[in-house]
Amino acid sequence: MPKKSRKMRLTERHVEYLQPLDLAEEMPPPPEGYHAATPEDHQRTIAELFAREGEMGEVWIFAYGSLIWRPACDFVEMRTGLVRGWHRAFCLGWNNRFRGSDENPGLMLALDRGGACKGVLYRLPPDRIEECMTQLLEREMAWLPSAFPPRWVNARTGDRTIRALTFCIDRNSGRYVSGLSVERIAEVLATAVGSRGSMAEYLFATVRHLEEMGIHDPHLWQLQSLVADRIEAAYEPDG
Repeated sequence: MPKKSRKMRLTERHVEYLQPLDLAEEMPPPPEGYHAATPEDHQRTIAELFAREGEMGEVWIFAYGSLIWRPACDFVEMRTGLVRGWHRAFCLGWNNRFRGSDENPGLMLALDRGGACKGVLYRLPPDRIEECMTQLLEREMAWLPSAFPPRWVNARTGDRTIRALTFCIDRNSGRYVSGLSVERIAEVLATAVGSRGSMAEYLFATVRHLEEMGIHDPHLWQLQSLVADRIEAAYEPDG
């Protein structure tokens, strides 16, 4: 018999309390020391990435967060996979625009060193590699230098080990955040809202899609329960 799926504490009801802020969609100016990435920048990054690997028959992307539920480009194959040496963490801060504000900035997921991460592998269309890679970098690397630059990792899937591109935090970046308690992270995720939605929505979608694919992340599972508690306390005090 199929395994009964876990019931999340965090639901659409909680997410609906936190509606997107009415902000202009234009990208805010880059912080001091950063610049907006240009098409030439993306072309150079793609060339450098593939120069390191040489000729490749397949190109895979390893998704661990929003790329799971909102891929940046088309793909022709999808698998679950395990990457060792990196773990999924809310360590990319602080987002004060798209999923946060100056008053309540958000925290985004990135891969940080240590542990392991189960995620989703997407294989890019072989005849559209550069096009799809450009779409991916436009979404993930709007500012340079990137706080979570792309890199090649080994992902185990079934009886295969696949070289895949993913995005790992640069611990020397000014946007690297560490040492927060799970309670503090939950507080951020329960309150941060920007022009594209809330951190609660981001967490909900990530956990839901991971669970649907048979991937259980204990840390994110704990966070979704804590975030639901905090939203209920704020919006349903008499519930």
